[in-house]
Amino acid sequence: MTLTTALALVGALLLLALALHGWWSTRRVRPRKAAEAQPAAERVEPALGAAEAPLPPEPVALRTPLRRVAKLDALIDAIVPLALEAPISGELAISHLPPTRRAGSKPFYIEGLDTESGAWEAFAPGRRYGELQAGVQLASRSGALNEIEYSEFVQKVEVFAEAVGASADAPDMLDVVARARELDTLSSPLDAQLTVTLRSNGVAWSVGYVQQAAARLGFVAGPVPGRMVLPAAEEGAPPVLVLAVDAQAALADEPQAAAVRECVLTLDVPQTPESAEPFPAFHRAATTLADDLDATAIDDQGQPITLHAYAMIGQELQTLYRQLEALDLAAGSAAARRLFT
Repeated sequence: MTLTTALALVGALLLLALALHGWWSTRRVRPRKAAEAQPAAERVEPALGAAEAPLPPEPVALRTPLRRVAKLDALIDAIVPLALEAPISGELAISHLPPTRRAGSKPFYIEGLDTESGAWEAFAPGRRYGELQAGVQLASRSGALNEIEYSEFVQKVEVFAEAVGASADAPDMLDVVARARELDTLSSPLDAQLTVTLRSNGVAWSVGYVQQAAARLGFVAGPVPGRMVLPAAEEGAPPVLVLAVDAQAALADEPQAAAVRECVLTLDVPQTPESAEPFPAFHRAATTLADDLDATAIDDQGQPITLHAYAMIGQELQTLYRQLEALDLAAGSAAARRLFT
């Protein structure tokens, strides 16, 4: 081999090495994509108390159907009886319902007592109702029912009552507003939404990469762009967990190329019954995603969440569950789901 040939060969090898280095550097800085994701290795998760990680959600066909129950509850609603001289049809009642069933920020409902089943229910065609009642929610996450909202509710109910031949007997406004403030005062301190932010330790992720990691834990696409939900076992019930990434990245023309460096996992405590073990599911999802995404789980103060911190949160939740039960607002109950919205 001549000296010229040897030098040419060395130069070619040097150019190849530089090209490979440039390719690797470019690959490291771009977002991780779903196509690059590999199944996570099997691992042993640290225990949290005596709680066990929940089983994957059942198929939709096997989930418990959501029971149809009367909306109104004297615990959280101000109820107005509507007296009838004779039963009316569901068609008549439906045709005169207010176009919107809200008074300010508070929802209200009008129900009928079915003459055949003897159950309170939302009006349905082909049914007859011997008694009626309306009710407005006393409080929600937006605060307590106020005088203006209650007046608006009463006005709408009186218009409906006159149209169907009923007479309304509305409670005194001052009494209702006082009840609303009391309920809001008691329930507000028990309104807990747990969140943990998963922040990348290095390379940014694509939206698809995060979605793929979450899907392995049973998450499915939610109705809002950038959100995935862990469905409840009860069909129609609120999700157990929500995982959110930046909505703008999720709506990008090329979401695989849109880089995100964090996602937020949320557990809305009053919305899911304690028996469904939502906190163990929250802990499992947070730790698994942190491992799979090479992320650090941090709290709202930006501090890493340790195993000890998870254990402390679990103990505090036990106290919260007991306090909710003492107010007849057990987590996951219809009253709790309505009140904490």
